[in-house]
Amino acid sequence: MAAVVMPVATALVITSCGGDDSGDGDGAGGAGNNKNDTGTVSVFGTEPENPLVPGNTTETGGGKIVDAMFTGLVDYDPVTSEPRNAHAEDIAVSDDGKEMTFKLKDGWTFHDGTPVKAKNYVDAWNYTAYGPNGQQGASFFMQVAGFDQVNLPDPDGAEGPKPAPTPPAKEMSGLEVIDDLTFKVTFSAPHPIFRVKLGYPTYSPLPDSFFADPAKFEETPVGNGPWKFVSRVPGQEVLVERFDEYKGDDKGKVKNVKFSFPESADAAYAMVVDNKLDFLDTMPPSALAGNIWQTDLEGRSSSAEILSLQSMSFPLYDPKYKSVDFRQAISMAINREEITKTIFEGNRKPATGYASSKVPGWEPGACGELCEFNAEEAKKLFDKSGFTGTVEITSNADGGHKEWVDAACGQITNTLGVACKFVPVQSFGEIREKINAREMTQIYRSGWLADYPLVENFLNPIYRTGGSSNDNGYSNPAVDAKLAEADSAASEEEAYALYHEAETMIAQDMPAIPLWDNPSQFGWSTNLKNVRMTPDRELDLSYVEIA
Repeated sequence: MAAVVMPVATALVITSCGGDDSGDGDGAGGAGNNKNDTGTVSVFGTEPENPLVPGNTTETGGGKIVDAMFTGLVDYDPVTSEPRNAHAEDIAVSDDGKEMTFKLKDGWTFHDGTPVKAKNYVDAWNYTAYGPNGQQGASFFMQVAGFDQVNLPDPDGAEGPKPAPTPPAKEMSGLEVIDDLTFKVTFSAPHPIFRVKLGYPTYSPLPDSFFADPAKFEETPVGNGPWKFVSRVPGQEVLVERFDEYKGDDKGKVKNVKFSFPESADAAYAMVVDNKLDFLDTMPPSALAGNIWQTDLEGRSSSAEILSLQSMSFPLYDPKYKSVDFRQAISMAINREEITKTIFEGNRKPATGYASSKVPGWEPGACGELCEFNAEEAKKLFDKSGFTGTVEITSNADGGHKEWVDAACGQITNTLGVACKFVPVQSFGEIREKINAREMTQIYRSGWLADYPLVENFLNPIYRTGGSSNDNGYSNPAVDAKLAEADSAASEEEAYALYHEAETMIAQDMPAIPLWDNPSQFGWSTNLKNVRMTPDRELDLSYVEIA
């Protein structure tokens, strides 16, 4: 989602306690015979980077809130992650694979009571794709016919002085409203995986009120999902309430959900142990050490495989990172096996490519020996690169990453004979500001959590020129061409093989260093029952109840 970066990176700031707001220790249930109808579940969250507009939300902090507030044509099974129809009654594909026609279920409404119509999808998609609107999710529509007429490339790159010219059209020719409940998408070339992508919030509909006053919408966003917006305290929390008129199958059982932003991962962990926060989706390294989380949270913790990968990226617009020899040397100087065993107690698996091993279409070994520890070869490449100075690696100080970054720096120094240090930034929001402004000067943590269950999601958004989360300026026309070929492949099997080829090409350039899969150890308070985590590292809000 996002995507971390990760869009999956973590921004954490102090918040009020979860559980029982009255502080009487009886949990989040509050008064009343049915605690689910009156209580609030507090969930570990991160400060959204942007206002809660689906087309401009590509990181996990805002992503999990937007996920709760919006439902699109498709969603994903909370256990298997298999795509399934949500608001779509039927999805028909033409014989040549270049058209998809969507029939909507009748009776669905937005949280303001207005009906969700086909035009609300078409209008939202056109708004997101239109370049001058500056939506981060624009590239997710690049396969739709006419995208190249509403979104023009920046003539001198994202960091250049000239803005992109005004596009000749405001609407994509490939979108057509048939009637109130039907619309059609025409692609520039067959795009068989499009249906799987449609559960990503960028493809959500927007109400008419958004287009009437976008600024007002940003203050009080209106969705069509199982949870409706109540309030937001910047840097502290977002509160949503169950939408009782929701027509989907994933309706919530509890009354309210509070996304809370503790000051650090360690603080969040302590709050869960003390029943002051109801759900934590990832354990800090301090809790993983000796697996003490299993003792501290006995009977209220578990581990789940999720669609996530940890990585580090080079800001390629900074001249000091232009040498591919240097980038490959840093990758080969890191002993992933040692770090996953000593820092993470074996709760991580070293990466062999740029995608999680759990997503459909993944094949092992794309990174090959470039992702394996090889001190001799790393030193040769480093000496050849001519790099001078200190290697600096940065991450948000509040996300629980110091331990493994320090360990990686120690290995880099020992292997390459160069000084390496961790340079923390106080919060994720600060890093995102610098990343978006192309002002990074250090190697930075850039983990990724899948927006939807496909290997493609780990490649196109991050490594394709102009991708929605291509934050470090990587561009290789040959990679772009290979990814485009995969997008329009005749079958999923053919597409997967081509994505793997693109992945091996990316590895040779090493714009980012794959580190390890990120299975998630999670915990909850005694206030909850029926707790499970979805493959995209979210509490299943349709399943959880107050104890």
